[in-house]
Order: sequence, then C-alpha cells, then structure tokens
Amino acid sequence: MALYPTRPHISLPLALILHHPSSHPALPVHTPSLIYKNVDWSRYAYSQYATNSAYLCNAVMVFEALQRLGSKADRILFYPQEWDTDIASLDDRDSQLLVKARDWYNVKLMPAEITKADDDAWNTSFTKFMAWGQDQYDRVLQMDSDITLLKHLDELFLAPKAPVAMLRAYWRIPEERRLTSFFLLLEPSMDVYQQLMVEARPDHRGKTEYDMEILNRFYGDSAMVLPHRQYGLLSGEFRVDDHKNYLGNDLETWDPERVMKEASLVHFSDWPLPKPWIMWPHTLIGDVMPRCKLREKLGEKDCRNKDIWMGLYDDFRRRRKDICALLSAPAPEWPPRNTSKEDKKPKRHV
Repeated sequence: MALYPTRPHISLPLALILHHPSSHPALPVHTPSLIYKNVDWSRYAYSQYATNSAYLCNAVMVFEALQRLGSKADRILFYPQEWDTDIASLDDRDSQLLVKARDWYNVKLMPAEITKADDDAWNTSFTKFMAWGQDQYDRVLQMDSDITLLKHLDELFLAPKAPVAMLRAYWRIPEERRLTSFFLLLEPSMDVYQQLMVEARPDHRGKTEYDMEILNRFYGDSAMVLPHRQYGLLSGEFRVDDHKNYLGNDLETWDPERVMKEASLVHFSDWPLPKPWIMWPHTLIGDVMPRCKLREKLGEKDCRNKDIWMGLYDDFRRRRKDICALLSAPAPEWPPRNTSKEDKKPKRHV
C-alpha cells in the first residue's frame, strides 16, 4: 500500500511533485493506542502559522506528516493576507505551497493581518495567539513548525478538559521552572484571544517578553502539564551527557533508541547551530555534533546518539526538498561578527 494517498489533479510545477514513496526510507507508521468511535473530528484542529517562505514550507511539512500518519482532525494555516493562491510563475513558491496545503493536505487557509509589534526578529511568534480566536473548534493544537512529527497527536483532543495544556521547559530546570510555548493544546476563547493580543503590544510588555513569557504569566500556575517525554523531545537532548531533566530521575539509563520510540515528535533546538533548513557552518559542526561513546561492557563504540541526531537533520532536509522543492539556505558566518565571548558559549534553548 502506498505511503501517500491519491492526490487530486492540480496545476503545480513539476518541482513540487513528490517523488514516488518507494524512493524514500521507511517512514514511521502510527498505530493508535485507542480505537476512537463516534468522535466528531471536525470539532478539533491542528494550527500552524507562516510569516515567511521558510516557515510556510515548515508548516506544509507538518501537514504532510499529519496526513501521512492518519490524523483525522482539521488543519488550519494562518498566513499574511497579502499572499495569494494565484500561481503567477514557476518561481511563485509561496502561492504554490498554499495551493498544495489546501488541495493535497486539506488545510483550511486563513489569511490574516500579521501585526508586527516592533522590529525584533521574534515578534512573529505572537501570531500563534490567533489560534485562540478559532472558537468554531472545541480544541486547537498549536505547534511550532520546526519539528519532525513521528506520530499524529489526535489522542490529545480527547484529554481531560482544561483551558490550556502545555509542556514543561525541562531543559531550563533547575534554574527556571516554566512552561514552553512551542506546543499548546488550547480551548479557543475570543475573550482570551483579545487579552493575549493586547498583552503582545509593545506598550503592554517588556522588551524581553515574548509569547513564552506572556503565556507563563497567563497560565504558569493553572495549565494542565503534558508529558514532555512524549510530546517535547528536543534534538539537542542527543548532544548532552546529563539526561536527568529529560528522564525526570537519576535511576533510569539513557537509551536513545527507546526515547525515539516513545516520542511523538522532535523539536529542533541545537544552539548555536541554526535551524535545520539552514546549512551548518563548517567551523562549528565538529564541535557541536554528538560524539560516539565507548560501551564499557562490550568494548565497542556506541554511535546511536550521533546516528539518530544526524538522521533527524538528514530526514528534515530530504522532506523539505521533496515536499517544498527547496534546498537548505546557506550557512551563516561563524563566529558571528560583533558578538561577545559570552554570546558564543553553548546554550540550551528553544
């Protein structure tokens, strides 16, 4: 049976037509733990937003994975209202991808006014607040798009009721105990939406406050906390030696293969490396890549962390090329000019 469903005929450039799935490595198949009966999936939706071409491709990749993995819930995409679905030329990649999302992956397109709060590069993260305004749904799952989905997440829509469910930012423990904003299971509310959009305005927030800070102010003491081991694995976890925060205890032994089997998604976070759609600086990758370790009992090298980590990036870049007909962006200069030594030290962040 083909891994991809039959697609409707649409006028898209040949560059955007996927290669036959037999040319790809085996993709994960999601076997749900529950058999859902009599569920009205039109009451639930996955939400993505795109504010530039790179993130539009990321969003389409998420929608492709949801379809391939058998998700039944709706899919919605917010994008700048000045974009359109009229493919003007072979180079009009944004319009091509919007059409592909709509016609191939059944995405509901939602043009929106993307308000820029200031000139800061992070201001587009407030766009995710628009998910709260979709009160035609009982629940919306808003995820950042710099992820690889390993399983669909439909089971979360049937979790116990809560205004919002979030993940703990486990990588910040013990210095901080906060919730991360890259994964939000929310109950839409126009009142909350309007409050959040007011808080996002520069005259209502501090200069270092963004979506994560605002949502922790709103929900830090009341959100339902979802298990990060299933829904919040960072790619950077395969690069560190201490896994206590991720595992939640000192007793368990780190097993990267088991971790991948139990995870539903991986979020790319490997600072100072750029995100996976940007090539790695050659002067940096050697210092950042996971190292093989010696298995004391067997006396042989264990390269599982490195192999899994490299595989995640290779898979993302292959799918980006196949789905969006885009190659990786050029590597940035490293070290960056006009940065202090403190800025160049490795950090763990999302």
